[in-house]
Order: sequence, then C-alpha cells, then structure tokens
Amino acid sequence: MQKTRVAAVSMNGLLGEPDRVLAAIDGWCERAAKAGAHLVLFPELVVHGHCTPNTWELAEPVPDGPSVRRLIDIAGRHKLVLSVGLSEKERDITYNTQVLVGPEGYIGKQRKLHLSRDEVNHYKGGRDILVFDTGRCRVGTVICYDNQFPEVARVLALRGAEVILMPHAARFKPWPDTAEGEEAARRHSHEFVSAYALRARENSCFAVLTDQAGRAGTLDSYPKDHENQPHHAGVAMIWGPGGEVLASTQQERVEEEMIVADLDPMALARERSLANYMLRTRRPELFGEIVKDQVSS
Repeated sequence: MQKTRVAAVSMNGLLGEPDRVLAAIDGWCERAAKAGAHLVLFPELVVHGHCTPNTWELAEPVPDGPSVRRLIDIAGRHKLVLSVGLSEKERDITYNTQVLVGPEGYIGKQRKLHLSRDEVNHYKGGRDILVFDTGRCRVGTVICYDNQFPEVARVLALRGAEVILMPHAARFKPWPDTAEGEEAARRHSHEFVSAYALRARENSCFAVLTDQAGRAGTLDSYPKDHENQPHHAGVAMIWGPGGEVLASTQQERVEEEMIVADLDPMALARERSLANYMLRTRRPELFGEIVKDQVSS
C-alpha cells in the first residue's frame, strides 16, 4: 500500500435523474482533486436513486452503459479513482452495484449481497466478494446492509483488502422539517454507523463510509413520513486500522458534505505487526457452524 488520500462524499441521489447526479459527481470530483485526493467514495445507488420506482427501466449494463462511460471520463479528467453506486442490468436482471473506475478506465464492480427492506422488489443479490488493486491500495466494498454481516469484511481482509469502502443509502431515521428533528436524525446516523469502526479494527483495515444525504424524492407507494421514503439524513466517516476516527461529517444539519483523510501505510503495518493481529491469531477450524444453513426442511 502507498500513502493514499481518500475523500468520502455524502450527497443526494435524486430519484431517476442520473444526468443531474453525474453532473454533481463531476463537481465533487473537481473539489476532491483540488484537495489532493486519489480515491473518492460516493454513496450506494447515487446515480439512479435508491429504490426508484422505474429502476428496471433506468438500470444499465456495467461497464458498457452510459453512466459508467461518463464516470470513466470524469475519473480521467480529474485523475481520480471513483467508487460510485448505481443500478446495473444484466440479462434483464437488476443489481445494486458499486462500480470502481480510474483514470485508465473501468476497474471492477461489487454487487450488494444482502438486500434490505424494499430493495428485494427491485434487485437480485450478488454472489461475489471481490478485492481490486487501484494502484495505490487494494480495496474491497461492503454495501450498506452488508456491513451488518461481519463475515463480508473479514473475507475481503483475508483476500488482501487494505481499505474497506462502505457506501450507503441508509434511511436511518426520518425527520420533520424542524432544526431539532434534523439534528436528531443526523446524530442518529452518526451513532448508528460508529459501530462499523469495528470492521476496521477487527480486520486491521482502513474503512471509508458515506451515506446519501437529503430527500431524494417522495414515493406515492408509502405515506410521506414512512421510513421507506428515500430520505437520508447523511453521514460520512473514515477510520484507521485500529478503529480510530480519521475524519467525520458534522452532526447538526442534513446537507451534502465531503470529508478527506490520509491513509498512512505505516499505520496499517503497525496494526498488522501486533501480537494480537486477528487475521493471524484466528482459528478458522472452529467456525464451521457459520457456513451451515440454519433452516431445516
């Protein structure tokens, strides 16, 4: 791993408006490049929106769809590696996918494995847990609800990941149009995701998390204040390999925001040289129960 400056952008993924969202991504990338970033993480499903009603019509092939081609152009102009969420279509099946592109083009993709709430109405879960070399560091992606399953991050670490990317479109808490309600929702988002510092610590990896931020639209299929509305209070955090916070968004207002931190390879080396480095001391022969199906016929 080389020293890597990473940016996490917490932004709104407007329902069914990929052109507007991609233009906004371009603007954030300009800011990230000026801040000296090498790698920029954007939220889950940010391009097409989270559970947009016409997801099937909007979903695109990866890597040959127009959104990925535009992301490659953005990455090339700003000389950045980008991780961006969108709706993918392959053989008429849609997936919740995070694509990774760089100045040289398409690098790879990670499909969400475990679908939450109403996502099952739109997407099929993926099957692969993949690590990609960006040139400066090796990254793996754990999408939103997949972070509730610690096995995913552990597999990525065992496969060589040094940085775990955690894109979200999490609807942690709806909020009323009051300053007090907005602050309560924002703080709740930070408190909820703070537990994911353990994914960094237990695998001695850096971890970078971002969530969508704002009201992406309103779905007629739910009451306006329903928890399934695509309203995201937003949060972004970056942790070091010991679980320490390297950067965090503010906790008072629901707004789009970018945070930046330097990932120091020496910090990774220190954690992985400790006597209690868990990937070295673990006992996999004891854990067979984890891979057994608990459902009986």
